Amino acid sequence: EVQIVESGGELVQAGGSLRLSCATSGFTFDNYAIGWFRQAPGKEREGVSSISNIDLSTYYADSVKGRFTISSDNAKKTVYLQMDSLKPEDTAIYYCAARAWGGSLVAYIYDYWGQGTQVTVSS
Repeated sequence: EVQIVESGGELVQAGGSLRLSCATSGFTFDNYAIGWFRQAPGKEREGVSSISNIDLSTYYADSVKGRFTISSDNAKKTVYLQMDSLKPEDTAIYYCAARAWGGSLVAYIYDYWGQGTQVTVSS
């Protein structure tokens, strides 16, 4: 059974940092890509970042480049999203998703999804 569990979301002040974790099980982690997505109230889900565990290639949305860093720990089957210089517009539910092979910021091509973790950035 595939399991994806996000954690690390909380309330933080603008300019602060958070590290989100995406713990996975039930699939061959080394052959999968993991993506982070977010959805703010009244908005569509958008891709934030992804990493391929095959070649460690990464993608970032323009809105987070230079502020967010994605990384992968194959031994723990966990992907992290380090978020620095947080802004109020980063407030959203952050979801982690998995798909075989390459990474992408396109949500519908991902096969497995977690339940999300809330990130709130106060001004």
